[in-house]
Amino acid sequence: MINKLFSLENKVVVVTGALGLLGKNFCTALAEAGASVVVCDLYENECTDFADLLGKKNLGIAADITNNLSVKNLRDKVLEKFGKIDVLVNNAAINEKFEDPVYAAENTKFENYPQDLWQRSLDINITGTFLCSQILGAEMAKANSGSIINIASTYGIVAPDQSLYENNEGKQKFYKTAAYPVTKGAIISFTRFLAAYWGKKAVRVNSLSPGGVENNQEEFFVKKYSERTPLKRMATVTDYNGAIVFLASDASCYMTGANLIIDGGWTIW
Repeated sequence: MINKLFSLENKVVVVTGALGLLGKNFCTALAEAGASVVVCDLYENECTDFADLLGKKNLGIAADITNNLSVKNLRDKVLEKFGKIDVLVNNAAINEKFEDPVYAAENTKFENYPQDLWQRSLDINITGTFLCSQILGAEMAKANSGSIINIASTYGIVAPDQSLYENNEGKQKFYKTAAYPVTKGAIISFTRFLAAYWGKKAVRVNSLSPGGVENNQEEFFVKKYSERTPLKRMATVTDYNGAIVFLASDASCYMTGANLIIDGGWTIW
């Protein structure tokens, strides 16, 4: 019985930002749980190739989640192939990463942060989630069934600790910008709005707030982050797979409007 609760057999799951670090792991976990996964990102060939790697019943579709017509096209293709949408994982987002050399300290400093980059984060992180939820979620509401999972962040709950990005010589290598915590905080609020709005339609809406994932960051950063975390390590790329299956499956059937925090204890202090 418990295995059936976590099973995603006969479920159709759309994952945006599916070719990213966590996106690929989400898709893999969902497919292993039995779902037909729609791999959605910007590039058609890459989406198709990765979907094929997951198995024959999966589908790759390119879409620009900031574009209304593109998201409607995504919806139409999914419905044409599968006839329904059971789960939407709003994972696509811009997250300026410490390990990316493009984002040097002076570029990410609040006083210097460009308006166009701010706006781009708003467009993708918030408007993209809004459009996918509106257009794909409406199909769930029509069917009186579904689960929407919005990927938020611990930085949607607490402020970034800028001292983490200061190296052992006291040089600030990077600043976490205002755009990321602002947009992720908005995602958590939007989750509550949708949960209340579509509750009577049996569409569950929850957010998942992951902590930092170790991904080739400089040694001093990994050390500082780990020391500040009760479990004394950063997350691995697979640490959130169980949570995504739980939120997508009937194992969480009485859960909506919640923000599931999985961060090694980062936000308890």
